[in-house]
Amino acid sequence: MYKIQTLNKISAIGLDNFPRDNYEVASSILDPDAILVRSQEMHGMSLSQTVKAIARAGAGVNNIPIPEMTAKGIAVFNTPGANANAVKELVILALLLSSRPVIAANKWAAGLAGKGDEIPALAEKGKSQFVGPEVKGKTLGVIGLGAIGAMVANTAIELGMNVIGYDPFLSVKAALSLDHNVKVMETLDSVYAKSDYITVHVPQTDDTKGMINASSIKTMKDGVRIINLARGGLVNNADVLAAIESGKVATLITDFADEDLLKNEKVVCFPHLGASTPEAEDNCAVMAVKELRDFLERGIVVNSVNFPKCVTDNPIPAKGTRLCVSHKNMPGLIANLTTILGDAKLNIAGMVDQNRGDFAYALIDVDGSIAEETLRKLANVENVINVRPIFG
Repeated sequence: MYKIQTLNKISAIGLDNFPRDNYEVASSILDPDAILVRSQEMHGMSLSQTVKAIARAGAGVNNIPIPEMTAKGIAVFNTPGANANAVKELVILALLLSSRPVIAANKWAAGLAGKGDEIPALAEKGKSQFVGPEVKGKTLGVIGLGAIGAMVANTAIELGMNVIGYDPFLSVKAALSLDHNVKVMETLDSVYAKSDYITVHVPQTDDTKGMINASSIKTMKDGVRIINLARGGLVNNADVLAAIESGKVATLITDFADEDLLKNEKVVCFPHLGASTPEAEDNCAVMAVKELRDFLERGIVVNSVNFPKCVTDNPIPAKGTRLCVSHKNMPGLIANLTTILGDAKLNIAGMVDQNRGDFAYALIDVDGSIAEETLRKLANVENVINVRPIFG
């Protein structure tokens, strides 16, 4: 029986994918095998030694202490692409809101309440203050062409926009998904210089934090419109507000409210609505549950942010054992493991070992059951972090 602890409310459609004859799922479970989380802060949280994996029902994992989990051999999963359509739709809404000041117009129109029959004439007289350009024929710069960025780029093409993008880590899958009219630029500066609208879709790292700042804004077109529904730290708010004041930036649409931003009438803040659709929550939960089941039941790793991708089509040997070994990526380590298994007269039926920098993960299938003493020897090999057996 596997025990799953939920740290946030998780979609029931996703949780229903745990077979209850083999899984216990609750928020109050002690000593869980795995944790399902959305936004709860896990930095500083004390975890049971039984925890083998954490799945974030969403893309961002800033709320999870990744280096600490890696050091403990705990796999951390996220659900890239599961909420992509939800975010894409909000980006398109933000794109239109950045051009047409309909929120300000709505607030102004609401102020006409009580004017009765005068309202139509007053509306006609006042509408000129809310004029905004069409997006058709304008250039949209998409920074980051992953699942969300690619969908945004393709939809913008359908809106009649010229779309340019930048992604130094563009995957083959993402490239193939792009409309052929999307032009991928060689440099970020080219996107800044040519775009009437800029939307950011990259993770927040040491390299990307504050990437929209006074220096980058200086290279942009006058009157550029900026959209940030990715991570708040990607934008230096003070620099953008100064650029709005000077007229360099026309408007900012962001999913990350801030005291200073809320005071500016040319900034529209959402309360982190990017993936706030029932469909996205369901999709993320379903994917997260599948990732945990594959890992717990078969040792398979897909969509982990700290473990290398490690898959095999081979079933766990009947009456045999699959060893899931988290280890440091050091020469000779696998040889030491196989020597111990050979000394125990255990035949290796299959093996996969993948690395991610200094960290590595192996699946070793052996015929027959493994004695506790042999498991202890394997776990005590230098640079092995942990060994988990899955019995056939």
